[in-house]
Amino acid sequence: MINAALRAFALLSLAAAPASASVAATSPVVPAPLDTVVFGGGCFWGVQAVFQHVNGVVSATSGYAGGKVAKPSYEDVSTGTTGHAEVVRVVFDPSKVSYDKLLEVFFTVAHDPTQLNRQGPDHGTQYRSAIFFRTEAQKAATQSYVEKLSKSGAYKGPIVTQVAPLTAFYVAESYHQDYATLHPDDGYIKYNDAPKVAALKQNYASLWTDKLAAH
Repeated sequence: MINAALRAFALLSLAAAPASASVAATSPVVPAPLDTVVFGGGCFWGVQAVFQHVNGVVSATSGYAGGKVAKPSYEDVSTGTTGHAEVVRVVFDPSKVSYDKLLEVFFTVAHDPTQLNRQGPDHGTQYRSAIFFRTEAQKAATQSYVEKLSKSGAYKGPIVTQVAPLTAFYVAESYHQDYATLHPDDGYIKYNDAPKVAALKQNYASLWTDKLAAH
């Protein structure tokens, strides 16, 4: 659940955003190109479940990134020796949801960015907080957002999120895709991940969609 300080920060960020220029009624409708970013926030089950319910997200895919081992398996990554983190590749439509709004969801709902190399009950570098950007614009937006969030005092501890370029993304095994949705009665899901999805629906009603994004 996001606290009052985080909500205030979100509102300030929204107020500071420039208004979009109006488009003439005669302008042709051109579909906005899709964009991609990769988030690491602990176990990918919950992170995927959160972003699959964000309107404007086309797909959210569990996988691995950040390491140097090619085509790692879940067993490989779980050793903590590959350098990879459990991540979710989010493909989104910028005309429906902004990159900054995805950052807001990531930092306030999907995970706790102050936990170093762990998230909840899961420990190890493979569960680190991380954002793997694709473009210099994403890098700048991410660094700016983290700086503002750090100065806001929303968290008692420092933000430890790794911000690094995306060099490779490896899709996780099929049994990890849609795991939270397919196993709602799993104890881990009920305790760790269902509350995140509920928080998204309660605190970001304007972003919520019942239609699950693809994986």
